[in-house]
Amino acid sequence: MPDSELIWPDKRTEVDRIILPFQTVEVINEPREKQKRLFKNWPENYPKDWRNMLIWGDNKYIMSSLLPKFAGKIKLIYIDPPFATGADFSINMKIGDVSWTKEPNIIEERAYRDTWGKGLSSYLQMLYERLVLMKDLLADDGSIYVHCDWHVGHYIKIIIDEILGRENFRSEIIWKYFGPTSTEKNFPRKHDLIYFYTKGNNYYFDSRATLIEYDEKAIKRYDKIDENGRRYKIYYDKNGKVRKAYMKEGKPTEVFQIPFVQGIASERLGFPTQKPEALLERIIKASSKEGDIVADFFCGSGTTLAVAEKLGRRWIGADLSKFAIHVTRKRILDIPFCRPFEIYNLGNYQKYKFIENNHPPVERYIKFILELYRAQPLQGYAFIHGRKDRRLVHIAGVDSIVTEREVRDACEECANAIGGKALDVLGWDFEMGLDELIERIGQDYGINIRLVQIPKEAMELKSAKEEIRFYDMNYLEVEHRVSGKTLEIGLKDFIIANPEYIPEDVRQKIKKFTDYIDYWAVDFDYQNDTFHNMWQSFRTKKHPKLDTKVRKTYSEAGDYKVLIKVIDIFGNDTNKLLKVRIE
Repeated sequence: MPDSELIWPDKRTEVDRIILPFQTVEVINEPREKQKRLFKNWPENYPKDWRNMLIWGDNKYIMSSLLPKFAGKIKLIYIDPPFATGADFSINMKIGDVSWTKEPNIIEERAYRDTWGKGLSSYLQMLYERLVLMKDLLADDGSIYVHCDWHVGHYIKIIIDEILGRENFRSEIIWKYFGPTSTEKNFPRKHDLIYFYTKGNNYYFDSRATLIEYDEKAIKRYDKIDENGRRYKIYYDKNGKVRKAYMKEGKPTEVFQIPFVQGIASERLGFPTQKPEALLERIIKASSKEGDIVADFFCGSGTTLAVAEKLGRRWIGADLSKFAIHVTRKRILDIPFCRPFEIYNLGNYQKYKFIENNHPPVERYIKFILELYRAQPLQGYAFIHGRKDRRLVHIAGVDSIVTEREVRDACEECANAIGGKALDVLGWDFEMGLDELIERIGQDYGINIRLVQIPKEAMELKSAKEEIRFYDMNYLEVEHRVSGKTLEIGLKDFIIANPEYIPEDVRQKIKKFTDYIDYWAVDFDYQNDTFHNMWQSFRTKKHPKLDTKVRKTYSEAGDYKVLIKVIDIFGNDTNKLLKVRIE
């Protein structure tokens, strides 16, 4: 028992450790071809078979599921949890030349309501449970940095004392940022707090990383900031040429004077809570060595992971926002010669979210989805669960992928049902290439089939009375031709399934279908397993144009499956499977 603790209504100190299997969604920067990787300049103590991990989902389940493999092995954890504002999930975006703000989706809104729904007590409970799991993951000589501000910092400090021990508190770091701030009835707020704790007395720390480049007098003289966040001034040398002079390092201090990322044009990604790379560079250098594992379980735009990659650390990142995962994927890929990484989902994740939200599986699950879909239930069938207007409805299992066999089973029942000429197949995820087969399956049974995505938001709802939108799948059309051993693939058409999420005035200004595409990639030798990203094109601030064609020359003739993955502006993926013959 701690000698003192913070108490709030309904405080729970027991934390469930539900372990779920990870499902690999995408392997990036690891070619299928059996070729020897070049390990030149490979970091020390960095295993050559290691693959960095980027995981989408609730970080409570993610951390629990990491425990069997990573308990006591993560050297550094940095987290920047939501403070107290609903803006954490609002993102500034661009479509073509038009800028707009993406509002939180239902999953993100629900996460915010769960975090702050009961006021401060629900936020503290959320963070308490996750800090307990982080302690389990942290190495005995590891460190954790918790970033907060004036809203909750004083509460968080007491919670970490309880979990990690007051004796393991090392420092309160002040991040002092710059920029004009004025208030009429208060002092300007120009700093955040970062609490630095360790798991024990035997921890790694490099004091050289605490050297600070700034002092108050020099700030006025070194009034310019380069793309890396370093301050400099302009002067003329004896030959009259313009030169840059950078500020020199000062004495070690726990006051980090680093500008907001809004002042660093090269880093801005539209995330309102995005932190500058210079801030994370100091922390990562101070508390980890090359090859160590660094984790961020509220990774957002991926600053921690990008800096860890550049500094030769291994990394694990997680976020509830699919869009954040997509932004991070692009950010890592934009680092020259980035090391291989994999993107994961949690298997059976939906099942446990339904249980957590008091939705028992099977009968009540099907009833719940039918009510959300505004369909009437039907009895007496194994694969037909309801009817909506003149269409029959099949609902896939809560923890399964819809397969061709499942669609055919539903179609056989549908063909024998009265008025069974149309079928909606509702699923969480679909077998790759299934959308290509739907028209042919429908012709076999004389049925009009429509694949409908159950929104991930449904797993967060506690009542079917809440409004939720179901959408058809995104529509993707590609064209290809083979010349000799060279395959050329081009994007031909793309229709986004949920345009209602885009403001009407923005939609009217969209000129072409490629404006809805943020990223696409190709696996030129798909083996009916994980998607291997062998080529990609994506938009960045420096390079906003998207390549719409790609060529691949094969070394050997044969029949190949080619899988194309398109990511839309919301981070949702659409797949297209091609079968080609190389003579």
